[in-house]
Amino acid sequence: MSRPAPFSLRLTPDERTRLEAKAGSMPLASYIKSVVLADDAPKYRKRRQAPSAEQQLLAEVLARLGQTKHANNLNQIAKHLNQGTLVLDEELAADINAALADIAWMRTKLMEALGVQS
Repeated sequence: MSRPAPFSLRLTPDERTRLEAKAGSMPLASYIKSVVLADDAPKYRKRRQAPSAEQQLLAEVLARLGQTKHANNLNQIAKHLNQGTLVLDEELAADINAALADIAWMRTKLMEALGVQS
């Protein structure tokens, strides 16, 4: 079964802006169908909304966390501390300081996203 040919509708920029405002988060074609066809209009998923500032901050933190191996590295450090086999050289000290800086940054960003004053 072939699909019917698409229907085109030309709008002025003002008309389109007004329609988009009325449609809200709904795709424009779905909104037009819902108004014109009312109950017969097919139901479509809503248009994805732009992420909020909080969601963007959380995504940034998650991305940073995914790029690091801090959890594994800190676990290994704790293991060696508990065994008494930790040798603290310049490289390990630098890694620990870098991890602490990243964790402090993540804490700050999470608190911002949650609206908590530090």
